Amino acid sequence: MGHSSPKRAGRRERISRRAAGPETNPCPPGQTGGQYRPLNEQDLQKIYDTALRLLATLGMGEVPQRLAERFEACGAQRDERGRFLFSRDLVEEAIGKSAKTFVLHGRDEARSIEVGGSRVYFGTGGAAVQTLDIETGLYRPSTLRDLHDFTRLQDTLANISWFTRCCVATDVEDVFDLDLNTAYALVKNTTKPTATSFTLAQNVAPIVQMFDIAAGGEGAFSRRPFVKAHISPVISPMRYGEDAVDVTFECIRHNIPISCITAAQAGATAPATLAGFLAQSLAETLGSLLMVHAIRPGHPMVFSNWPFVVDLRTGAFSGAGGEIAVLNAASAQLSNWLGLPSGVAASMSDAKAIDAQYGTEKALTSLAAALAGGNLIYESSGMTASLLGASFEAFVLDDEMHSNTYRILRGVEVNEQNLGFDAICGAVLGDGHFLGGSHTLAAMERDYFYPALADRDTPRTWEEKGAQQAWSRAREKAKEILATHHPDYLGTSTDAAIRNIFTRLR
Repeated sequence: MGHSSPKRAGRRERISRRAAGPETNPCPPGQTGGQYRPLNEQDLQKIYDTALRLLATLGMGEVPQRLAERFEACGAQRDERGRFLFSRDLVEEAIGKSAKTFVLHGRDEARSIEVGGSRVYFGTGGAAVQTLDIETGLYRPSTLRDLHDFTRLQDTLANISWFTRCCVATDVEDVFDLDLNTAYALVKNTTKPTATSFTLAQNVAPIVQMFDIAAGGEGAFSRRPFVKAHISPVISPMRYGEDAVDVTFECIRHNIPISCITAAQAGATAPATLAGFLAQSLAETLGSLLMVHAIRPGHPMVFSNWPFVVDLRTGAFSGAGGEIAVLNAASAQLSNWLGLPSGVAASMSDAKAIDAQYGTEKALTSLAAALAGGNLIYESSGMTASLLGASFEAFVLDDEMHSNTYRILRGVEVNEQNLGFDAICGAVLGDGHFLGGSHTLAAMERDYFYPALADRDTPRTWEEKGAQQAWSRAREKAKEILATHHPDYLGTSTDAAIRNIFTRLR
């Protein structure tokens, strides 16, 4: 009495296993993009030719003396206005000698990724100054504690392949303290590939010293860098920023891979027409590549050509919409066409709440960038309010969205097994359905992603379970992760060694 039959117990076990979903991820990061091509071959060539004309006739302005000497040594010409002009041959030499693929190392090598080619990876970025408070649902200034918490949270999310700070610790005022504490939050809370920024060149060396301690000794970080630098050396339109150029020199000296980010805004610092914008933005990002080429040819650089848009009615920055979706897709296509590791920005919803606007804008922009083959898709997780805000719930929701995007990229595998001729015959001549058949069960394990947050219950079942919305389910999951995931990636002795030297860590 009270004992189940082996047959019943086995059936319950199978049902439970199916409800849990497949043991292996059917759509992991690194799927192949490039299916969406907003530009045809003639369009690509015209935009590229215009970019080269801009570099040859208008060139780049406000070139710092240190960089000017390198440009002159490479054969660039200074015109009567003091601007540096670059011939087509010089630009194409820089493209030809650039790093086409390279590894972004994680401190855990199993988490490293290779950048370039046609593989797509979602990651983070941004410098939000506000956090959507997980308790109140309202925005407040972002803190260093938030940065630590965001880093811990994303460490558990499989579809975020690298982590860049998503918020600024507004409670840390000194710029060196801010750079130092931001970098420390990364190495303490995740072993994924990471990225950070340096306000001033003089901040690089001491932070590399901290990375060396984390990596095991002097010079260890430079031999296997697990952090890349985000730098914006070009200020639109068509000029360099001296501080960022100095940071670039110092990062290259320490063998830090760099993401040179061009962030022009259509209608403000670049043409409002999409084609004109792409031409100028491409020229500016090639200006960054020329700088890297002049310093150290072939140094690992992500060609981060990020088109941004302003609402031309008000001048306000907009992180979403059809225009930014197609611009970032076209930018990725251009970079890939040139054979350069591409970086674009997507999923920067203008919505303040986790609502229908948020979901629509995130899905449109991130899917377009992925389908176009953006190698690294920045800003893709957690960002809200046109990059002014970051949200814990958004991180969790976006991670699930990325699984669906990766499933789309995976596409349809057509082979004899998947065509299912025998399975169709068996169902038609047998039970009249495919439920429970071996062909169906194999496909369930191999071909389908099963969401944890999206609701697929009937309305009645949904009501009986409390009529929860996705936001509340994501909040629960984020809270659970933050309550339980406290990684100790540095270890007590390494952390003590770092804190003994860097007494300004908080």
